Amino acid sequence: MKRFEWQNRIGTATLAFSLLFGAAIIMGSTAQAQYPQTQYPNDRDQQRRDQDNRDRNNGGRKRHGRNWDGYGNYGGSFQLRQTALNAGYNDGNKQGRNDRNKRNRSNYRDNSSFRKATKDYSSRLGDRDLYQRYYRDAYSNGYDDGIGGY
Repeated sequence: MKRFEWQNRIGTATLAFSLLFGAAIIMGSTAQAQYPQTQYPNDRDQQRRDQDNRDRNNGGRKRHGRNWDGYGNYGGSFQLRQTALNAGYNDGNKQGRNDRNKRNRSNYRDNSSFRKATKDYSSRLGDRDLYQRYYRDAYSNGYDDGIGGY
């Protein structure tokens, strides 16, 4: 009877150890999947990685303007500014990607969306000319990112 108890305890301990060991292996592989190795294989490229991160974080532009987003502060309400910047950037990026896919770098200033610069505009936001100025700034940045593959 005692022999059966010892076999049972050893079997239980082995099973528990196997479960913990298996869980550790699975957790380790999940962590590697989430954090793949860097695109630069050597540590000597640390400066290049740091510069790439800085460029990516601020769009490659110097930090100035409201909210450090790289756009000037021409006045107007926050909602006017953000709506114009979002609409302009998205439209410019879309046009840039289309031109990149067609291998056709066009002059985005000839695009009707850029010239009108009124997408998502509402008179409740405020001054239309100001909206257009923000929109066009963001459109040109979005176009450059789109043509560049970002």
